[in-house]
Amino acid sequence: MREAAFVVWVVFFFLISGARAQAGEGIRVTNEMIYAKLLEIEKRQAVLETQFREFRESVNKRFEDMNKRFEDMNKRFEDVNRRFDEMRDDVNKRFDQLYTFLWVITGIFSALVAVVIGFALWDRRTTIRRAREESLEEVERVFGVSRLEKLLRALRELAREDARVAEVLRNFGLL
Repeated sequence: MREAAFVVWVVFFFLISGARAQAGEGIRVTNEMIYAKLLEIEKRQAVLETQFREFRESVNKRFEDMNKRFEDMNKRFEDVNRRFDEMRDDVNKRFDQLYTFLWVITGIFSALVAVVIGFALWDRRTTIRRAREESLEEVERVFGVSRLEKLLRALRELAREDARVAEVLRNFGLL
C-alpha cells in the first residue's frame, strides 16, 4: 500500500513538473518519458526495498545476537547466584560448628570451675577437721582429759550452789 501511494505521488510530481516545464519552456512531456521515469523509479524502489530488507535482516540478526548475549549473561548471573548460595550455606554450616564448639568449651569451663570449687570446699573442710583434731590432741596432751573433766565437774558442782556460776556455764553451753 505504501508502494502504491509512493508511485502515485511520484507520478503526480512528474506530471506537475512536466506541466510546469511545458508551460515555461515549451518542453513536452510524453508518455514514453513518463514510462521511462516510472521504470527508473520502480528500479530505485526495488533497490531501496532490497536494501531495506537487508537492513531489517541485519537488525534482526543483531537483536538475535543481543538476545543470545543476554541469555549468556543470565546464565552467568545464575551461576554467580548459585555460587553465592553455596558460599552462604557453607558459612552457615561453619557458624553452626563454631557455635557448637563454643557451647562445648563453655560446658568444659563450667565443669572445671565446679570441680575446683568442690575441691576447695572439700580441702577446707578436711583441713579444719584435721586442725580441730590436732588442737584437741594438743589440749589433751597438755592438760590431760581427766583434768579437764575434773574441772568441768567441779564447776558444775559449784553451779548447784552458786547461781552466778550456773548462769555462766549455761551461757557457754556447758551446763
